[in-house]
Amino acid sequence: MGHGGDVITELSTDHQEVEELFANIEELPAGDRQRKVYADQVTMELVRHSVAEEAYLYPAVREHVPGGDALADKELEDHAEAEQTMKDMENYEADDPQFDMLVGKLMTEIRTHIRDEENNLFPRLREACSPQMLDELGDKVRQAKKTAPTRPHPSAPDKPPANKLLAPGAGLVDRMRDALSGRGKES
Repeated sequence: MGHGGDVITELSTDHQEVEELFANIEELPAGDRQRKVYADQVTMELVRHSVAEEAYLYPAVREHVPGGDALADKELEDHAEAEQTMKDMENYEADDPQFDMLVGKLMTEIRTHIRDEENNLFPRLREACSPQMLDELGDKVRQAKKTAPTRPHPSAPDKPPANKLLAPGAGLVDRMRDALSGRGKES
């Protein structure tokens, strides 16, 4: 969750970790309850990652990258779709066919989003920002992930300042629920 380096390195490492969790899900047969454990871990990582991007990455893209408003808006749309899919997944157990459909949908959404960020947004950000600025953004993203929610909240604000004000409180509640339920822990 906190890796070090500039914002692009930090977020790219998150992408790799999510892909590893997706691979773990794909290796298991449909209905295996471990798929739900991995899906919960994916959700926790993706929500933290998304909250940090929405708080710091996309505002920087809007400010520094030519055409940044359109880029950031597209990424926020992707986040909203994935967040709704994750919220819908919460309602199903691993042995429900709807769970498999939603996991497949989430994988497609996230893999497309990752490709777009890594091939389009990140290179443009690196070109537009100094190494120092990218390092500072990396620090801010790491800090945001520590207090971010771990569960999808599709109706929560996704733009500053409201998202920065509400995310830590929602994160605290989510982490308490996770600790009590054991959610996200390997069994």
